[in-house]
Amino acid sequence: MTTMYDLTVIGGGPGGYTAALQAAERGLKVALIEEDFLGGTCLNRGCIPSKTLLKHAEVIESIEQAKGWGIETGEMVLSFEKMRKRKDDVIEKLRGGIAFLLKQGKIDVYNGKGTALSPHRIQIEKQEGVEFIETKELMVATGSTPAIPPIPGLQEVPFDTSDTIFDIPDIPASVVIIGGGVIGLELACIFNSLQSKVTIIEAAPSIIPQEDEEASKLLERELKKKGIQIAKKTTVTEVTESEGIKAVHATDDKGETHIFTAERLLVCVGRKPNVSASRQLDLQLDGSFIKVNHQMQTSVKNVYAVGDVVGGYQLAHVAMAEAAVAVNNICGERDTMNTNIVPRCMYTLPEVASVGLTEKEAKAKGLSVQTERFDLSASGKALAAGVQTGFIKLVYETTYGEVIGATMVGPHVTEMISEASSFMFLEGTAEEMAKMIHPHPTISEGFYEAALRIVSRLRTSIDIK
Repeated sequence: MTTMYDLTVIGGGPGGYTAALQAAERGLKVALIEEDFLGGTCLNRGCIPSKTLLKHAEVIESIEQAKGWGIETGEMVLSFEKMRKRKDDVIEKLRGGIAFLLKQGKIDVYNGKGTALSPHRIQIEKQEGVEFIETKELMVATGSTPAIPPIPGLQEVPFDTSDTIFDIPDIPASVVIIGGGVIGLELACIFNSLQSKVTIIEAAPSIIPQEDEEASKLLERELKKKGIQIAKKTTVTEVTESEGIKAVHATDDKGETHIFTAERLLVCVGRKPNVSASRQLDLQLDGSFIKVNHQMQTSVKNVYAVGDVVGGYQLAHVAMAEAAVAVNNICGERDTMNTNIVPRCMYTLPEVASVGLTEKEAKAKGLSVQTERFDLSASGKALAAGVQTGFIKLVYETTYGEVIGATMVGPHVTEMISEASSFMFLEGTAEEMAKMIHPHPTISEGFYEAALRIVSRLRTSIDIK
């Protein structure tokens, strides 16, 4: 007899397990199908392993910096084996936590490859054989995999992606990274701290081109200070290998050719959706991604999709939010996904965090906006911590001073961005931010300082009128 479920989720990443847990809490009988490990890319090959190693990188930089503060140690010894073990221990603990929650929620977890034969019939290929289940509602949360560009020679030359780089056995003497986006930059910081020679090749005119221009320029300057080579407006034309050394052939915007060599080649040019599990449903696509409406419904009735497979912001916290919206609609509570206030975090050294519109985006929409920037060089807490660069920038509309965007560069800004998100979610103004008491000394009081300046500017503008 085939088991019937109220909801079946294919994919056990952040979107998938969040949907399963929230649906089970609402009283639904839920099945979760995961071919690999629970936690998806974020836990096993992305967010968690990279942030664990980035913490190591931060500690290494702090030790080096402390020498100038009168804190001296002996020669630093790096054990990559122990670093990898700690990374694996963190992953295992979090995997176990997810498994415990799913068990506690009485969710049936199937370890195998799920394929939707129809909106209501699912095939599960397991090691011990094939099983079929029935479902009233289906959610596709199958995530994405690294995109591999059609570069000549790349099929013959060994290379790594973000899926494989965390399991390499040794610290390479040199690394060439194709792609200057978030993933490539974070990995560049990790290997730079491990004393590898790092080169980044980016086709666009700037790194993180989708973010605030000042943030991009400051981050580039700081990375170059660390010794990271960055080649912008440069297109890779071919990849070759000789005696274990990879050679990346490229051409810049002036037509000049360059050859970048390294022990390791890392490709970070984006991600592509995994749609094989739902291919037989003939879902409408948006490019290569599954098309959904604001309720996270696909073009086929009773089928929902969330996470990287639907495109947009390919972030774990967005997948979780989409899952919550989808479950609410499945349970009869109409809900819509709002992507206007999505925090974007880069765990580089220094960190970069943003939410809402940049100044350039706001002006392109025809909005009347101005910006106010507070430099961390004026922050007592930042200076005490040895931070010389960084800033907090607020974008606000000029009529009422409503904050519609924020960008920050500096230590712990990925934790602080939620303050800006909260104000924007509540449609808060700079005047309200200036009235809120911030603790001193902190880096976060930079919000207060920037808000004070905005209020002063708006008052001056009113007085002039």
